[in-house]
Amino acid sequence: MTRDPQELRQRRDAIRDELAAIGDLRPGSLVGRYRRCGKPTCHCAREGDVGHGPSWSLTRAVKGRTVTRVIPAGAVDVTRAQIAEHRRLRRLTGELVEVSEELCDAHIGDPDAAAGSGGRQRGGSGRPSRRGSPASSGRS
Repeated sequence: MTRDPQELRQRRDAIRDELAAIGDLRPGSLVGRYRRCGKPTCHCAREGDVGHGPSWSLTRAVKGRTVTRVIPAGAVDVTRAQIAEHRRLRRLTGELVEVSEELCDAHIGDPDAAAGSGGRQRGGSGRPSRRGSPASSGRS
């Protein structure tokens, strides 16, 4: 079902407003890892003990390679918020593309609907061209 072009333009503009409000962001996954130190008398050697940690790391792909960065415990909450903003950005851009495509399809079916889209209309700038034909410019 195709939505009304006016409704689509309103949703597109609302998405643009949300995109303008995006804060700091970073891609990746935050993982807390626990480890055992190997000392037989340490608490981590006991059955059922989770071990030392967590130690936090952010993992993401860069140019086809996995990159891991250690995140200090004090920066975990901020990093989680930045990851959430990155996910929000991806969701919003995906929705913007969908709404825009739907709006473009509506313009194909109703050329008058394009008038409110903010796009250029055919027909030129309304100014006369500087270039003249050879007859009018005195060239042969």
